[in-house]
Amino acid sequence: MFTGIITDIGVLTELDQRGDLRARIKTGYDTDTIDMGASIACDGVCLTVVGLGADWFDVDISKETVDKTNIGRNRWAVGRRINLERALRVGDELGGHIVSGHVDGVAEITAIADEGDSTRVTLRAPAELARFIAPKGSVALNGTSLTVNEVNGAEFGINFIPHTKEVTTWGDMQIGDAVNLEIDTLARYVARLAEAG
Repeated sequence: MFTGIITDIGVLTELDQRGDLRARIKTGYDTDTIDMGASIACDGVCLTVVGLGADWFDVDISKETVDKTNIGRNRWAVGRRINLERALRVGDELGGHIVSGHVDGVAEITAIADEGDSTRVTLRAPAELARFIAPKGSVALNGTSLTVNEVNGAEFGINFIPHTKEVTTWGDMQIGDAVNLEIDTLARYVARLAEAG
């Protein structure tokens, strides 16, 4: 489990297509405190550490994960910066919302506009996920816990304050970018209960 509060920006330094895709990610984390087999959210995708070095860790990425996330949309390349978050530990502050690291789909950035010091971003969700997104509800986008401003059909708006753009990769965003989307767990269960009722 994660909180959607990004704690490091990693850089992809190697990609190796084996049976699965192996990625090496340079990090500011103290890798002496990372165990083999640990879970780290990488742009919102929960991945397992399979190798460690002084300032990097390796993860294996299955074909399923590549196909269902922005990894497979030619978005992950050597040099790309990605949002990182280590798994939640008992006693940690829950500053965002509960995030599983299981990406539901890929949204697309359709508009970007500055509003004062902040930036308003409009995204289009896949049709099958749009019903789970509600105004003032939570979503995780590329692993970042964010509040939805408004919803218009499959499109929804997010506001990024300067701090968020500085400590995440959101300062790099461009129209047309594919973004990993995880809907709020609570919204998923409420919808399921409504269907069953």
